[in-house]
Amino acid sequence: MIRLFTTGGTIDKIYHDANSEFSVGDSLLPELLSEANVSIPWQITELCRKDSLELNDTDRAHIRAAVAACAEQRVIITHGTDTMPLTAAALSDISADKVIVLFGAMQPARMRRSDAVFNLGFAMAAVTLLTSGVYITMNGEVFEAGRVRKNLKAGRFERC
Repeated sequence: MIRLFTTGGTIDKIYHDANSEFSVGDSLLPELLSEANVSIPWQITELCRKDSLELNDTDRAHIRAAVAACAEQRVIITHGTDTMPLTAAALSDISADKVIVLFGAMQPARMRRSDAVFNLGFAMAAVTLLTSGVYITMNGEVFEAGRVRKNLKAGRFERC
């Protein structure tokens, strides 16, 4: 069984045309996993609905507690890309028997041109293949927690 935790971020954003702004909405993960015909058993738990720039140390402690307390050894967390490395670092001392993968999207899953579906599929594969540890998977790459940063100019993650 794979446990998926949602925290919000761009992947779950909804565009409000009348206001020309975005807000975090319901997760599309159940629909995306169903459409992809994923047969690996999974369960989704919503932890919060925040842009990652709004996440604070209390939120990270809540995420950490939920991951530490879950029985599953394979965990995926949706997360906004701006502070994903901070949350990955906060999870790095969780029990060595868990594989924890954080991922998100540069464009909302609801948009026609989004990396969300690819990133979800890659995270599902990564969580089943990687050894224990905390990782960020984005755009076909795997990064170890503590060794990754978001390059804002290039719009991608890179090793540091």
